[in-house]
Amino acid sequence: MTADAAATTSNAAQVADALRAAILDGELVPSQRLVEADLCSRFNASRSAVRSALAELAVEGVVERVQNRGARVRSVSVEEAVEIIEVRGVLEALCARKAADRIDAGQAAELRQMAGEMASAVKAGELMRYSETNSRLHRRIVEISGQGTAGATIERLRAQNVRHQFRLAIQPGRAAVSLPEHVDIIEAICAGQGEQAARMMESHMASIAEAIRRAGSASS
Repeated sequence: MTADAAATTSNAAQVADALRAAILDGELVPSQRLVEADLCSRFNASRSAVRSALAELAVEGVVERVQNRGARVRSVSVEEAVEIIEVRGVLEALCARKAADRIDAGQAAELRQMAGEMASAVKAGELMRYSETNSRLHRRIVEISGQGTAGATIERLRAQNVRHQFRLAIQPGRAAVSLPEHVDIIEAICAGQGEQAARMMESHMASIAEAIRRAGSASS
């Protein structure tokens, strides 16, 4: 590989990461067009790097290409959103089990601190703060688990499903339901109870899938 080709590949990877993050953060929304010239300017990247990044995200299912209309952020149906959560449930249960095997005292204190932050956010009615801490918690459990392959897959699935989970996060009463589920998962992990942590994580993800399904039915 030439130096120029290597630089382009690196730049494309950086653009893909930045686009993925913008989708996860809600800066880019489902069905929004992704104009190559705009992305080149936004990320100070070459046209070839942007095209490579869009191709990578299309393979991941985060972006879709429309004939004669370029690329756009892919819109996910309720049915597919539920499937994505179900797959994440299996992977995140694996990570919860592994995290329980690997966790140390410092990491346990970190997870419990996040539980306290989430409880404080629920009490104050700060749903976005709760949602942000919730996402950090799930990522931290994956990090503690050491399951890099599962983590990468979870992040791709999360990017596909971001809009449905955002709508769920701001649903009245949802945070109060999910908070005790998170606390139970944290305590099982901190106690080194891997099988229990896995079961609780699967149950938690199943409750998310059901909530998305109900929300979809209510809006249809």
